[in-house]
Amino acid sequence: MAEAKTPTETATFAGGCFWCTHADFEKVPGVIQVVSGYTGGQQENPTYREVCSGTTGHVEAIEVIFDPAEVTYPALLEVFWRHIDPTDSGGQFVDRGPQYRPVIFYHTEVQKRLAEASRAELDSSGRFNKPIAVDILPAEPFYRAEAYHQDYSGKNPSRYTLYRFHSGRDQFLGKVWSRKTS
Repeated sequence: MAEAKTPTETATFAGGCFWCTHADFEKVPGVIQVVSGYTGGQQENPTYREVCSGTTGHVEAIEVIFDPAEVTYPALLEVFWRHIDPTDSGGQFVDRGPQYRPVIFYHTEVQKRLAEASRAELDSSGRFNKPIAVDILPAEPFYRAEAYHQDYSGKNPSRYTLYRFHSGRDQFLGKVWSRKTS
């Protein structure tokens, strides 16, 4: 008799360059798959070049397929918050423009409530001097990015490491998350 498979869930996050968010989430136990792509805009089947132009309305995002028996949606939200600058709605680190803005796309009303509560908790934590500027929006069609963007950090470790260091992301995150709040 075949063993019953645990149903999976999907979470969608935009946190700047999808190479970085992909690499951060693929390390999380319980995450089955991370796909880099585009969502939130009006153009069907956009290309990387089109999204980078900032005219499609799409953001670079990741779709996270996870096993809720191994990792909870609130735990994924915590990973998201700890890997972005949630006060910067104009992009993330060196990547500027609306296509790099941070967004949580919810797939269910439960995800929406959990994301809103998580954002409110972070906003009142005193960790940041500016308000949290992350939108929480309903999930829209997700368009898979070109093959060379998938698992970029695994396929191009030297280039990825260089990009990530020069983006300022890790320096910012180390400073913010090593600091204690009152």
